[in-house]
Amino acid sequence: MAEDRLIGAVRAGHAHVVRDILRAGADPETTDAGGVPALCLAVGAFDGYVAEVLLEAGADPLRPLPDGSTPLLRTVTSGNAGLTASMLGHTANRLRAEEQTDLLACARHWCETGAETGLRHATGAPGPAGSRRITDRFGHNEYNVITLGGVSVYDGHAAVLTCLEARFGVHRSFDELLARAVARADGSHADWSGATAVLADRLDEETWEAALALRSDPDPLRRLFAADLVWLFSIAGSPVLSDECPFERRALDVLLPWAVEETDPAVLASVLCGLSGLDDPRIEEVGLAYRAHPDPRVRSQVPSTLWRTRYAYTHPKALDVLAALARDPDASVRWTVCEQLYEFEGRGPAVADILAGFLDEDNQLVRIKAVSGLADANDPRCVEGARLIGPVDLAEWPDTWLLDAVSRYEQRRDG
Repeated sequence: MAEDRLIGAVRAGHAHVVRDILRAGADPETTDAGGVPALCLAVGAFDGYVAEVLLEAGADPLRPLPDGSTPLLRTVTSGNAGLTASMLGHTANRLRAEEQTDLLACARHWCETGAETGLRHATGAPGPAGSRRITDRFGHNEYNVITLGGVSVYDGHAAVLTCLEARFGVHRSFDELLARAVARADGSHADWSGATAVLADRLDEETWEAALALRSDPDPLRRLFAADLVWLFSIAGSPVLSDECPFERRALDVLLPWAVEETDPAVLASVLCGLSGLDDPRIEEVGLAYRAHPDPRVRSQVPSTLWRTRYAYTHPKALDVLAALARDPDASVRWTVCEQLYEFEGRGPAVADILAGFLDEDNQLVRIKAVSGLADANDPRCVEGARLIGPVDLAEWPDTWLLDAVSRYEQRRDG
């Protein structure tokens, strides 16, 4: 039956298969043998991609469940901010005031108790809780997954609360959101990125000035918050119908001297990241000055500071520096070089040679992207490189465009 196939695909996390089954006529509100809706199964697995497919097909995030909850409320409890935002986008403004209050209260309760204590209250399970760090591919955020008594939650409830408040018109001050972010002391965590994202969405002078006031703060964590905000402001859309960002030039004037003065590696990496999205020839020299920096987080930002156009590197030392960074002892630095070059449209022999050096990388995704870049450059080394990729889990690749690059190259080669 289509419903059984749908539940199986949801449990397996095969979003593309779920989409195909739904297009063939399966009901997005299908439940499993225990009466659990497919959408709740996706929420329980923290699978934003499957959940989004179900939502697009008509699964109701406000469907009443036997325990009095809804898929949306379960998502808030899960601590997954990206999935919460997706769910909210499919409520079509159907949430009543009392439902909004309940969602805020739930998120606030988990924030105040903490993920581990909240799980203990919910499960009654004894013993130590397990914890592991993950990057949620759907929301592009990092969390700690807390597990107790066979039940898991993400520890992103502060990010969930921030998301809900912004959606429901609850205005938090700059200082409140700053405190919420630095309490985590983790610039990569969803709680941090949730706070900066909400502030950046305001795109106003008050927030801009508050961020700049932190540039000279003795606490590097607060300076990092400011650097992240300046970067987000620089790439934000204009509030008027214009292609020009009102803070882009001002961000450049702030970040260029900051990059020279900053001593903390994490803050410096964020400042360089902000510069890499701007257009000014001085950025290249700033990036080159850090190509041998002892911290890999800083070296990882150098490639993007050298990329001024999609078709050519304008600085005469750029390709030599990229070739050196492609042999960096830190895998994250090598990854950033490959990530930049595989889709670079000005591929010449020097770029192809750098990409070919990634064919024996331990990271399979790096090998895949290197092969794709070589194939798009019509470099025959892509054929042998494809053999080095190894078996690929197609469940992780609903879009096989990268994997098909060699096939497209062979078609062009053979006419």
